[in-house]
Amino acid sequence: MNPPAVRIRNLSKSFPIPFRREKVLALKNLSLEIANGQVYGLLGPNGSGKSTALKILMGLVRPTTGTAEIFGQDSQSFASKEKVGFLPENPYFYKFLTARETLFFYGKLCGMGGKKLGDRIADLLDLVGLTYAKNRRIGSFSKGMLQRIGLAQALIQSPRLLVLDEPTAGVDPAGSRQLRDLILDFKKQGITVILTSHLLEQMQEVCDRIGILYRGTLVKEGPLENLVSVENQTEIILKNADPATLEKIRQLVDSSNTDLVEIRKSRQSLEKVFLESTSL
Repeated sequence: MNPPAVRIRNLSKSFPIPFRREKVLALKNLSLEIANGQVYGLLGPNGSGKSTALKILMGLVRPTTGTAEIFGQDSQSFASKEKVGFLPENPYFYKFLTARETLFFYGKLCGMGGKKLGDRIADLLDLVGLTYAKNRRIGSFSKGMLQRIGLAQALIQSPRLLVLDEPTAGVDPAGSRQLRDLILDFKKQGITVILTSHLLEQMQEVCDRIGILYRGTLVKEGPLENLVSVENQTEIILKNADPATLEKIRQLVDSSNTDLVEIRKSRQSLEKVFLESTSL
């Protein structure tokens, strides 16, 4: 049986406070699993531990206690990153390099080269809409353009797992919509995606599963459909129903000429679930 894309068990992380004998608990006993091919949204207010969890997963920070695995390998090991792409919240690039040179640099770090790398760079620049700026220096890029080149570098080695920390920060609405479509395409390709974002409506459009962190603790977690469903309520959506049919809906729905489009749980917005979960 193949291991999940990500497995986190009892993960905790505390940071010492300079010049004081105290520590800040950034994560507390975080446990979750992310299946292969899922789009997983990690939500929480600022300071809830989202970025800390991702940095531990990427091996940038060591946990105080607990374990994190990527495709069955310890996330602190170099081997676990072979098929992982990462876009941090505030990516930094060498300002004197052009967009094409930046991707070439990261491609070489991943052991790529030759025509294969050149073709991959051209494809990625086209994918993120930066072909027109391929020879411009990174130092002249806007925040949104930096996020796009950051996404391109995260994809350079065709990862199986893509970790995106606030990928829409500084991106205009059109760019945000493009990113949403790209994430849905990644899902179709079987790529596992973990992302954090404050754009809850967009998260609701792309995520299969959601985890909500509050003060370092996972306060709610599960399939998106379960989280946004309203308990003990059901909607019946009808097409072309006349008033008489509506009055007799309970008795006539099976026998009338009404088109039954869908029966489902009533839904609430992901934003409402988030606010309720983080206002303890």
